[in-house]
Amino acid sequence: MSPEAAVPLSLRARLLRASAVILPLVIIVAGVALLKAFHGSLENAEASQARLHVYLLLGAVEVDGNQLKLPNTLLEPGFSRDGSGVYGFIHAADGSLLWRSRSSQSIAPDVVQRLPSSLLQPGQALFSHLPQQGLYLFQYPVIWEADGTDIRFLVSVLRSDSHVVSEMKAFSLQLLGWLSGVGLVALLAQYFIMRWGLRPLDLLAADLQRIEAGRTDHLDGRYPEEVQGVTQSLNRLIESERRQRERYRNTLADLAHSLKTPLAVIRGAGDDCADQHSYRRLVEEQTQRMQQIVQYQLSRAVKSEGRVLAQAVAVAPLLERLVRVMEKVYAAHPAEVSLSLQPDAGFAGDERDLMELLGNLLDNAFKYGNGRVAVEAGLEAGQLVISISDNGEGVAPAQRQVILQRGARLDSQTPGQGIGLAVALDIVSSYDGALEVSSSTLGGACFRVELPGGPVSQDA
Repeated sequence: MSPEAAVPLSLRARLLRASAVILPLVIIVAGVALLKAFHGSLENAEASQARLHVYLLLGAVEVDGNQLKLPNTLLEPGFSRDGSGVYGFIHAADGSLLWRSRSSQSIAPDVVQRLPSSLLQPGQALFSHLPQQGLYLFQYPVIWEADGTDIRFLVSVLRSDSHVVSEMKAFSLQLLGWLSGVGLVALLAQYFIMRWGLRPLDLLAADLQRIEAGRTDHLDGRYPEEVQGVTQSLNRLIESERRQRERYRNTLADLAHSLKTPLAVIRGAGDDCADQHSYRRLVEEQTQRMQQIVQYQLSRAVKSEGRVLAQAVAVAPLLERLVRVMEKVYAAHPAEVSLSLQPDAGFAGDERDLMELLGNLLDNAFKYGNGRVAVEAGLEAGQLVISISDNGEGVAPAQRQVILQRGARLDSQTPGQGIGLAVALDIVSSYDGALEVSSSTLGGACFRVELPGGPVSQDA
């Protein structure tokens, strides 16, 4: 099969093709039914006319002994005119011909068949069509009582079917014209109804093209109930794909931000002219740290929410290690750090998430503080609560939500990308936690974090 032949038809083409096949069939069936009904009504009219002729003949019959007599002139002139299309016969019970009309001289006697005796019941009329002769035959058995004697005879009236044939021909031509017109109008109506019915799909296609062109980011049109489910699913798919792209962009930015600290440590160690062995060990340590950061950020790019672990991560050792790293990074501006850590406080989550979160918060405290940093960590009502304070200029209440936005910064003097706190908020949100900014007792800013927590054993 060629590629062109494999292309599916559009909905309009499919519906039009189906209508073009089914509608004529329906019209043909309706036409045949109308023709049969009209033909039946014409035959009933012929039977009624033949019955009237029979009654006319019976009214003119006279019985003389066993003989039937009819006048030469009847009220129906068709019986007296040859070729009039109306013919009459009267047969005795034994089949012998008792009388025939003058108009029947051209009709062969065997056209009217003798009825079986079982059918010779008075008043029981029989009506049939003789297509080869082009005649309708109406037969009516009669029992005539005269002088106490019953005389049985059969009255037969034949009528030409030319009138029925001509009427059927004229009606068929008219019906063909009317049904053809009805079929054409029905097809046109079907086409316009189909265009109107499929209009929502055209609007949906136009909305999708606007999304593809970047003029909008979701389907906002009003659609029928049958299409609403599809549009809602498409909107969810589009939103999911948009969030995924945003997550990839944020991951690249977070990766660059996370690599900043290990690179600063390596650069600071080089400036301090450390001995070769110590410098090599530090470089290996920070290289391993950078490798972990890359793996961590790549894993974050493909997951949508935090993962609660069964075993809690010890918080105190991790904070102590991060503080030592920050002291190396900001060795040119040393800070006095006070730690108040609950030894058994644990984090019910990924250690890399906690390290990324606390690393960003400590980095801000060292960067924007004036030489003093306080760190507190403990369990409160089953939640891990960590507070990191500094003695810097603090954050005004009106700006406390602004700094949590990606890329937002309140200063332009200190180098940075302005995404550290937004990364921290992303991590906290993924664990259904909370991040609050307030004033610290040291005079600067205090960042308070609530996360899922739990106690850890002292052997951990």
